Amino acid sequence: MPHPPIARLRALRSVELLTPHFAEATDFYQEAWGLETVEADGGASWLRGTGDEHHALQLTRSDRTGLGRLSFALDTPAEADEAARRLAARGIRPVSGPGPLDQAGGGYGLRFHDHEGRLVELSAETWAVAPRGRDAAVPVGVTHAVLNTTDIDASVAFYRDVLGLRVSDWSEHQMAFLRCNADHHCIAFNQAEWVSLNHVAYEMSSVDHFMRGLGRLRHHGITPRWGPGRHGPGNNTFSYFTDPTGLVCEYTSEVAQVVEDRWIAKVWRRTPELSDLWGTAGPPSAEIRRHMAGSPEGVRA
Repeated sequence: MPHPPIARLRALRSVELLTPHFAEATDFYQEAWGLETVEADGGASWLRGTGDEHHALQLTRSDRTGLGRLSFALDTPAEADEAARRLAARGIRPVSGPGPLDQAGGGYGLRFHDHEGRLVELSAETWAVAPRGRDAAVPVGVTHAVLNTTDIDASVAFYRDVLGLRVSDWSEHQMAFLRCNADHHCIAFNQAEWVSLNHVAYEMSSVDHFMRGLGRLRHHGITPRWGPGRHGPGNNTFSYFTDPTGLVCEYTSEVAQVVEDRWIAKVWRRTPELSDLWGTAGPPSAEIRRHMAGSPEGVRA
């Protein structure tokens, strides 16, 4: 009898990025990108958006660059306990937990490695934060991460069968978009030569917030590496930048909303007119593609 998914994930809560340029990256995400530091020490900083999460981004000082951890939200601590039992039934041993998380933002959960060595955290009951207004053109929080994989079919299978994500669409056999809630995707996989982080996307409240955010970045002397435009799969607006570490970050808005049991996944052709429905961005440059390829050392083995 096949094993059920280990949990019902509510959202992509936050990402941890590893950077040797810790001070510069913290300044960028706070002063230019629009996040707010909620806690910091000498080796890490935690930054939030205007949403309800304690933090959307953790920056950790490191001698290497890339993804440190993906954190997904659960509803209850009991779900974390059950996830651990279901992982054990699959022969996957947690790195830590289930139990209280000794970290900024607290919570109860567990951590384990996926099939390609990424560190995944599932958590519930993280600390509440005071409401922030959403008038300013700053991110609500993290909305998706795109991950480079050496085996897109194995990656889709793990995140579908183990983590319970649902496939929303494919971009031929090059990219797969997976969701955990009504948003078209919280994770996407890109077939690549090595395992690495492709980019992290941050939600803007509207197209107006999206465009005003680009204007704010321009005042900081920061211009898009690709965009603005609107993607075919997901229908979301996009504008890609690089942070001081060289990692790719994206402003996005208006991601397609999926109605379960009505949505039919499709395979999109990989053509310029579908990568940008507006026709404003042009094709991605060799430079931004190089940044999106990341470093093969960027994922914890």
